Amino acid sequence: MVSTLTMASTDVSLPELTDKETREKLSLWDRRTDAMAPLTEKQMDSVLEIRTAAETLSLPSELPIEDLCSLSSRSLQSPFTATVPASTEDVLLKGFQMLDMENDRVETAQQFFAWFAKLQANMDQDENAKYRKTRDDLNCYQEQCDAILKDVSTALEHLDSLQKQYLFVSNKTGTLHEACEQLLKEQSELVDLAESIQQKLSYFNELENINTKLNSPTLSVNSEGFIPMLSKLDDCIEYVASHPNFKDYPVYLGKFKQCLSKAMHFMKIHIVNTMQNLTSQLTKRDPMGLTNADNAFTLYYVKFRAAAPKVSSLIEQIEQRAERIPEYHQLLDEIHQCYLDQREQLLSPSITSTITDLTNQNSKDHCALVRSGCAFMVHVCQDEHQLYNEFFSKPTPKLELNKWFSIPNSELLEKLCLSLYDVLRPLIIHIIHLETLSELCSILKNEMLEDHVQNNAAQLGAFDAVVKQMLEDVQERLVYRTHIYIQTDITGYNPAPGDLAYPEKLEMMERIAQSLKEEQMKQMSQESMFSDVQLEDSGSRRNSSTETSRLQTSISPADLHGMWYPTVRRTLVCLSKLYRCIDRAVFQGLSQEALSACIQSLLRASDIILKNKTQIDGQLFLIKHLLIMREQIAPFHTDFAIKEISLDLKKTRVLILHWVPNFFTAAVIQLQLFVALTAHFKSFQSVMFCFDCVCTQVAALKTMAVQGGPTYSLSQQPWAQPAKINDIVMATYRVMKSKLPSTLQSMSLYLANRDTEFILFKPVRNNIQQVFQRLHALLQEEYSGEDLQIIACPSMEQINLLLSVNK
Repeated sequence: MVSTLTMASTDVSLPELTDKETREKLSLWDRRTDAMAPLTEKQMDSVLEIRTAAETLSLPSELPIEDLCSLSSRSLQSPFTATVPASTEDVLLKGFQMLDMENDRVETAQQFFAWFAKLQANMDQDENAKYRKTRDDLNCYQEQCDAILKDVSTALEHLDSLQKQYLFVSNKTGTLHEACEQLLKEQSELVDLAESIQQKLSYFNELENINTKLNSPTLSVNSEGFIPMLSKLDDCIEYVASHPNFKDYPVYLGKFKQCLSKAMHFMKIHIVNTMQNLTSQLTKRDPMGLTNADNAFTLYYVKFRAAAPKVSSLIEQIEQRAERIPEYHQLLDEIHQCYLDQREQLLSPSITSTITDLTNQNSKDHCALVRSGCAFMVHVCQDEHQLYNEFFSKPTPKLELNKWFSIPNSELLEKLCLSLYDVLRPLIIHIIHLETLSELCSILKNEMLEDHVQNNAAQLGAFDAVVKQMLEDVQERLVYRTHIYIQTDITGYNPAPGDLAYPEKLEMMERIAQSLKEEQMKQMSQESMFSDVQLEDSGSRRNSSTETSRLQTSISPADLHGMWYPTVRRTLVCLSKLYRCIDRAVFQGLSQEALSACIQSLLRASDIILKNKTQIDGQLFLIKHLLIMREQIAPFHTDFAIKEISLDLKKTRVLILHWVPNFFTAAVIQLQLFVALTAHFKSFQSVMFCFDCVCTQVAALKTMAVQGGPTYSLSQQPWAQPAKINDIVMATYRVMKSKLPSTLQSMSLYLANRDTEFILFKPVRNNIQQVFQRLHALLQEEYSGEDLQIIACPSMEQINLLLSVNK
């Protein structure tokens, strides 16, 4: 059989089939009526692809039996004889040997089918063997599982029996445990109840022990057991008071209250006796109050400080309980009152004696009296505060009822400070000098309130209130005396002849200043001749002479205080004293009143000077002093700035000061001066025009020519002949040359300030220039060249030269 296949494979070759032929053969397969799985188009394409791939592959050397059989079957079923490679003969031979068919020959299709059926049977037998074996194994396993289930059922029956027995025993045991726990709980409750009853009874049982200690003849408030006994008594009272539902609650609470009253009585007796004994010992030394005040004060504080540790610890216990126990609060009030009474009894006579001595020593110097008296009370307040802290650690609420303050020991300090106030107030209300009153304000405000009270406000609260009250009295007196001073010394001032000697006073001072300057220059020239000689103090002399020269040259005689009108000097001095002594609102009213009175006095003086001298002297006198006042009040408020200084004579209004005040007081003062200066600068304007009245007539020529109409000829008028115009122009020029220098000299003498002089003269100069410019234009328009020569009007260069020389 093998050889036959070999020969067939070598002699017969498969015809090569094209794709088309293959597809036609496949379509025959698909057309069969009994086809089990007809191929799709995609499956047909796959078959063709597999065929193409199979033609290029060779058979493996070790081909399995199944593959060999399929290959043989495919070769036999094919109508063509397949060519089997020689390398596959060994494989086929090995497969036939495994089937014990190596001697059989396959020559016909029937033989092949018989061989294939035998092969298929062997294959089926081999494939089913493992399933049969598996079936047998499963049957065996099933038998074993049945046996195990039977054993498990038996075990479950035993477990159910055991569970029933366990539940029975567990219920019995749980019942026993619950019974035991209930008994333990009842036992614990009974123990707690017994302890609670014992604890509650302990407060009531303490009543007998406390009564025994309080009734003991050897009891002392300074003993070690007294404070713990107080604490225990407080706890008992608090406990009984918080349980009003107890039996016999009122009885035991009353008994505890009696014990507390007895204990507080012992403490009060001890503390009060200690303080009273100290006072008694100190007063017995000198029943008249100890004439030596220094020794008295020293002894008062030393003795009390030495006794403070004896009662301070007991007082501290009372203070700690006073916040929560009303009885202790009342006891502390009584101890405070006792302390204050004893200190007042000791200090009042000595303080009164000391103040009396100070009053006698400074009877003519009120400022020294106030300063020394206040300094004395500062020390007393500080010492009393420190001594109070030696006895007590907290302030008493009773003392907070004071209307002024709430500090420790304030009631006592208030009484002591009022003793000084009672002595000083009658003196204050009779002071008439503003200097004294302003100095007192400074002492009370700066030295006492700012220096002492602000640095130690806690200890000087009472002193602070008394000083403020005293300061209000001084300020009230100062305001009253200021009103009188304004009425009598400013409004009612009658100037002496020397006060109105203007400009003689200024000229005299100018000559004195000039002589001093000449002497100084002469002295400097003499010193320069001996410059080689070096004296020991030459440097200091040179420095002093240089400084004197600088002062003499920088200060004009017109600016010296002695040259001011008396009411101006008095007003400024008065305002300077009031500025830092009284409130801003009060100062505002007084400053307005003072300035108004001063301006009225200046107006009266200006009218007198105007009648006795000239109108320019009167106006310059007034402007000079108004400017002085404006300059001198600037330090009162330096928070405004001068923005503009100008003079507009055309619109008859003057802008002297244009500022932005930041304080209302400064604004009112400056506004008042502004109105006065504006009015009198306008008046001075008319005075300055006295020398150019002819210019006004010349300026009227243009107005008349305009009013005459276009046919009106000024040169044809009889009153406007060139010769007459020449007389008017020359008269004007002569007036300018004669009046202008003297007027400017007067301005320099009175004002002594180049800027102010320039401001006053600038609008006048501009007006003169404008008049002559219009005059030149009018003459050029109305007159011929020959007439212009007759008129001989000064040129603008001449006018400007004249004005610039005197600028």
